[in-house]
Amino acid sequence: MIYSPHEYQDYAKKFIIDHPEAAILLECGMGKTVITLTAIQELINDYFEVKRVLIIAPLRVGLSSWPSEIAKWDHLKNLKYSVAIGSTAKRLAALNDKAAQVVIINRENVDWLISHNKWDFDMVVVDELSSFKNHRSKRFKALMSVRPHVKRIVGLTGTPASNGLMDLWAEVKLLDMGKRLGRFIGGYRDRFFLPDKRNQQIVFSYKPLPEAESKIYSLISDITISMKLSDYIAMPECIMAERMVTMNSHERKKYDTLRDEMFIQLQDKEIDAVSAAALSNKLLQMANGFVYASDKEAVHIHDRKLDALEDLIEAANGKPVLVAFWFKDDIERIRSRFPAREIKTTKDIADWNTGSIQIGLIHPASAGHGLNLQQGGSVLIWFGLTWSLELYQQTNARLYRQGQKSTVVIEHIIAENTIDEDVMAALRRKDKTQAALIESVKARIGG
Repeated sequence: MIYSPHEYQDYAKKFIIDHPEAAILLECGMGKTVITLTAIQELINDYFEVKRVLIIAPLRVGLSSWPSEIAKWDHLKNLKYSVAIGSTAKRLAALNDKAAQVVIINRENVDWLISHNKWDFDMVVVDELSSFKNHRSKRFKALMSVRPHVKRIVGLTGTPASNGLMDLWAEVKLLDMGKRLGRFIGGYRDRFFLPDKRNQQIVFSYKPLPEAESKIYSLISDITISMKLSDYIAMPECIMAERMVTMNSHERKKYDTLRDEMFIQLQDKEIDAVSAAALSNKLLQMANGFVYASDKEAVHIHDRKLDALEDLIEAANGKPVLVAFWFKDDIERIRSRFPAREIKTTKDIADWNTGSIQIGLIHPASAGHGLNLQQGGSVLIWFGLTWSLELYQQTNARLYRQGQKSTVVIEHIIAENTIDEDVMAALRRKDKTQAALIESVKARIGG
């Protein structure tokens, strides 16, 4: 296929070529993969700037999206690549393929690659830079150990600060080795944050100082560009809606008891939340209509969300519906009522996009990256919510992306006066911070 780039795609490609350290913050569906591959192709074959490139990607994206994009476009047909994903033998074979100008690996194997193999890459592309936000992780430490030997590095993501501005330090250090936000996380905290929640000397969270956001954005603006799909491509409307459900007094009492006492006995089974995180999970389960007991068995609480889901499916008037679930028993309960099919494999994706699946089920953790589902439908229903802004936005972008022709409707089934409302509020707060970052470094093409 002949590649006819949009103006913004040419701009982003040139930014990568002109900046040895580049953070490219593009919304899903804007073609970040072909943009980056085009820049790589030119840097190798036209500018002779690099010889071998390592692309670090989520597992499914590394297996399918990057190779398929190379195969898709005529101008990339001479770009030689290998995929270092799978068994040790497969990974070693890919690394030892001397003809491969590009090696694609999943992020889980970065530590293995650097610890057990000779480093011979002069350019690195990190697809989903936000997956390196934890400076204590093995993958971050491993990549930082070879960072001085990397001539060029590109970080790609649409969600750079999904949990707040603290995430940015590790991501930016990976790019510039500490030149802009400091070499140490402690110094970054001291410069831009104040202790927020604490217990005497133990600080649990931090909040930005006044004007910290603008100062941080200014410091990284020279190596960062951001682009929103709606700014460059005419997109259909995206409607966000909430469908509230209410538990009856009996169901409510169970929820309130577990919330207040962190323990309840139901149907001769003990439900025990041993920590705040465990309590959060169990309250989310109860909001969805069940809860896992200590023996891992699911105890039924209510069917309020299933009833609401049935109403929403009926209201779709025969249109295919995508349903996001979180817990294993969510999918079992949905399947017990509806002829639904989980979208996991390449065939599932193809069947959805050809209209062969009426009700598709996706889990945000496995469907957050790399799935193009916009051809098969335009209705997404969140049956169970996630605290992760990154997974939330990426899942929404499976339908609301370039190529979508219809108005997209994203419904959230919310259990009234439960943790569901807290999750939605948290997602809105996080999005506000991230939106400010995106806006501050937005590319100004032709202006």
